[in-house]
Amino acid sequence: MPVKNDTYFRHLKPGEKDYKRSDSGGLFMLVTKTGSKLWRYAYNFDSKQKLLALGQYPVTSLADARIKRDDAKKLLAEGIDPSVNRKEERRNARMARANTFEAVAKELMDKFEAEGDAPKTLKKKQWLLDFANKEFGKRPIAEIKAPEILDALRKIEKRGRHETATRARGTIGAVFRFAIATGLAERDPTADLRGALITPTVTHRATIVEPKAVGAMLRAIDGFEGHAVTRYALKLAPLVFVRPGELRQAEWAEFDLPGAEWRIPAKKMKMRRPHRAPLAHQALAILRDLQQITGGSKYLFPSVRSWHRPISDNTLNAALRRLGYDKTELTIHGLRSTASVLLNESGKWHADAIERQLAHQEANEVRGAYTHAAEFWQERVRMMRWWADELDRLRELGRVVKIRA
Repeated sequence: MPVKNDTYFRHLKPGEKDYKRSDSGGLFMLVTKTGSKLWRYAYNFDSKQKLLALGQYPVTSLADARIKRDDAKKLLAEGIDPSVNRKEERRNARMARANTFEAVAKELMDKFEAEGDAPKTLKKKQWLLDFANKEFGKRPIAEIKAPEILDALRKIEKRGRHETATRARGTIGAVFRFAIATGLAERDPTADLRGALITPTVTHRATIVEPKAVGAMLRAIDGFEGHAVTRYALKLAPLVFVRPGELRQAEWAEFDLPGAEWRIPAKKMKMRRPHRAPLAHQALAILRDLQQITGGSKYLFPSVRSWHRPISDNTLNAALRRLGYDKTELTIHGLRSTASVLLNESGKWHADAIERQLAHQEANEVRGAYTHAAEFWQERVRMMRWWADELDRLRELGRVVKIRA
């Protein structure tokens, strides 16, 4: 029987039914009635007749099909079923793709989103992970070692972004710890990088804590001549000392004015936990006056451009600039530090009550759960009343009293 060549198989035409044309050693071409030409290898394993697909002609040539047939015969000689081996190779390939750093990072980000992380937080984490993915995202996560992570982080350091490099290390470490939990890695190599990165210089939020300076600030706010909504936001900020985003996005539906309470939903909080804030009578007076102006809006502090959107991120800091405070002296966020320092220095209040009012996350998870559950509500109610009275007292410090002649 003459040896068949590529020309022979190339000229085979489809018929009314599928048919086979043999080559040699169990290799044959299946010609379908639709015109497809498929290579198959027929073999016996464990007393069973089996078929192995070797590809489609002409993408897989006759020469390629014969090589694949011979490879399958070698496996048979070693007692390995070629079909089972094929499935195992495909499974390993799928697992290899799923085991890459990028794939694990994507699964972790999906988890963060499902747990309710804020869009801004997710965006920051993804930005850091995008950098890591560019460096070693396609690599199997279990094969990535500390030195190559350090090389990647030093690229950030060389730009002078020391804090970013440190944050990237923490985010990359979170991916490795997730991989450990899911059985895709055995350890977190970022732990070996402690002390290897340049320690970033800590810059605290610009704030004012000297009592007379706080009083001067309050008097400056009272004299603010800009938009009324902005003035009310400035006046309320020291009394409640919430985060700027929580203040500017405050909605009337969150306030129980008769009950003197502000309930901020978890989705607006940095730590994704609902927060209750007691309201002193000074804060209630501001809110009732403001309600006469913006009560028809969803928001306490609607934008000048749209009644349906809150004031922008920069509105209150820009107002402080107009009052003469540059960004190295005072920011709206810095008012939280003002309250924290003066409340702690007063010695009148439990530290946990102050931290709970600030809605801080306790580093120790067990203690954090206790602090969150405890709430310290009654003490916080008294503390916020005292704080509002203390701000009134500080406002009067240094006030010039005019004496009639």
